[in-house]
Parts: sequence; structure tokens; C-alpha cells
Amino acid sequence: MPTDTFDVVDFVVNKGHGVTGLALMGLKSVPDQYIHPVEERLESLKLATDESIPIIDVCNWEDRTVCDAIYNASKKYGFFQIINHGIPMEVLEEIQAAAHRFFQLPTEEKVKYKGDIFKPGSAKLETSFRPNIDKILDWRDHLKLHYVDEETASANWPPVCKDATIDYFNRVQVIVKKIYDILLKGLNLKGFDESKKSLLMGWMTTTFNYYPHCPNPELTVGAGRHADASALSVLLQDDVGGLYARAPDGESWIHVLPTKGALVINMGDMIQLLSNGHYSSIEHKVVPNSTKNRVSVATFILPALHQVVAPLPELLEATGEKPLYRELLFSDYYKYFCSKGHDGKAKIEWAKI
Repeated sequence: MPTDTFDVVDFVVNKGHGVTGLALMGLKSVPDQYIHPVEERLESLKLATDESIPIIDVCNWEDRTVCDAIYNASKKYGFFQIINHGIPMEVLEEIQAAAHRFFQLPTEEKVKYKGDIFKPGSAKLETSFRPNIDKILDWRDHLKLHYVDEETASANWPPVCKDATIDYFNRVQVIVKKIYDILLKGLNLKGFDESKKSLLMGWMTTTFNYYPHCPNPELTVGAGRHADASALSVLLQDDVGGLYARAPDGESWIHVLPTKGALVINMGDMIQLLSNGHYSSIEHKVVPNSTKNRVSVATFILPALHQVVAPLPELLEATGEKPLYRELLFSDYYKYFCSKGHDGKAKIEWAKI
């Protein structure tokens, strides 16, 4: 079906077919709504051929060299990959298979999950980032799963993926606490404890990202330039590739190469705010593939929505620094974040004093 004979946005957004539906049509070219400016395309990226995102073996979290490697990677790159993290390969393969199972469902099944992401335990199917507002769309469908507890998730999440996601969620939380412990101690603060849970991981979501094969990946993007609203993000990517992170020089980009069994960790806006800029969120983007469907599983670790966020008082006291960011409700920041399109790191500027 030629795309000039029907309403693309109605088909993709309102009827819930997403870009998955467009890919199944066998299009020879992407619709105009998915053609991005030249400066945002892969051809315009200046690639850092002499840089790579560190891959850190964390088989012994207590090893000083491991802690130093995580701290240094967080400071320099804001991105790193971890291997030998304790999550079995079969668990990683099952969560990726669960994502594929969901996006292979008929449209009428998938559209049942168009809930409110602010509702505890919800499942929300979306496409692009702000499809009803943005004039240029991203080549991506995604399912957001808001985790509260196993009982709520089991009652609300799609049967084809809920068990695998709950299992994966529980395992990721263990890893996140270890990383937080290292990052806090790297700032000469007390490590992670349960008193910090609401502030550092009071709200957690997992997103299944699905980037169907694209007839013209050179014309579009899977996810535009952005930083995450989270404090930490944990990403499991498949072997297709296409994730790029901003290099330390602020101009070039590093291809985050798929590594079997690895988890990609990146800093988000909230860790930048809470650390008063000692750690920084990092821009990243995704380019789709011409022949392969790409899946990634992103777990976002955020403050509770009701939580007041500001630079950590104990950090300011220890360093004598003035706060760079104002005190605000995280829900206010998140609503602001979601109201704006992909614009690199511009959103964190809103929180500056």
C-alpha cells in the first residue's frame, strides 16, 4: 500500500500498528514523516574511531580495580558495559525472546496495553517519542512496564512477557545497588543503603524497544539524540548494533558495540543533578537496520515520583560546593522531560539554578 494513499499517523499511532505495521507492509522507502534532517542522520555522525566504551568484568564487585574502573568510566564516558555480572545467559535470552513475542502479537492484542505509565504496575504501548506532537517521527515501537511489585505486575503485564520481565527486574535491582554503592563511595560518601532507595530507585520501569527493519535507515533514526531522565539506565541489547553514545570530546560519537552477555550502564539526568555535576548524563541515539529487527531492553532507575530531588546535602557539605541545581519534585521534572522532544541534553538545563 503506497504511503501517500492513507494517513500514516492514523495507521501508526491511532490504530496502534506502529512502525512494526509499516515494516510488515514491505515499504520500499520510509514515509516522509520519518525522514530526519541530514544533521541527525548516521552519515553526519563524526565517529570516534580511537575510542570505545569500557567493558568491565565485575565477577568480583569488591575488587578495588573493578570499583575504580566503574568510577572512572562513569566520570569519563558516562557509559560502560559489564560482563560476568551474575545474570545467567538464559535469563538474558528469555527477556529478549519475551520482547520479540510481544511485538509479534496481532495489533488487536498489543493495543490492549495502552495504559498510563504513571499508574503503578501499568503497561503502556507507544511508538516514537511524542507521536501526536512531533512532526518527525522515530522508527521505534516500545512497551513500557512500570514495576511496583510482582503481584501488581503479574496482574497487569502481558502474559507473553510478564514472567520473564519480573525475573529479570529482580536480578537487575541487585546489580543497580552495587553500582550505586560504588558511585557514592567514589564521591567519598557513605555507600548505598535502604534509606536512599526512594531517592535513587523509588520508581523503576523496563522498556522493550523494537526497531523493525527499515527500508532507508540512512534517512531516519530509531531514537533521536537524547539523555535519559533516569539516575541510572541498564540496557540489554541484541547483536544487531546501532546504539551510539556521545564521546568525551562532546563532538564525536562512539558505537556501543554489542557484547554477548553484557549489560550497558549509562548515567542519566538525575545522577547529574544529585551529584551536582560530578557525574553527567550522556547523549545517545539509535540507528535502525536495513535487514534486521533490533530489540533492546532498557531498565530505567529513577527517584520516586513524589520524591524531592536536589544535589545531595552530604556532598555539598563535604565539598563546600554551591548547588548547581534547584530543589524540585521529580514528578515535575519527569513531566517537563516528557513534554519536550529529543533535544540532546537541553532538558537538564531546566533544573539549573
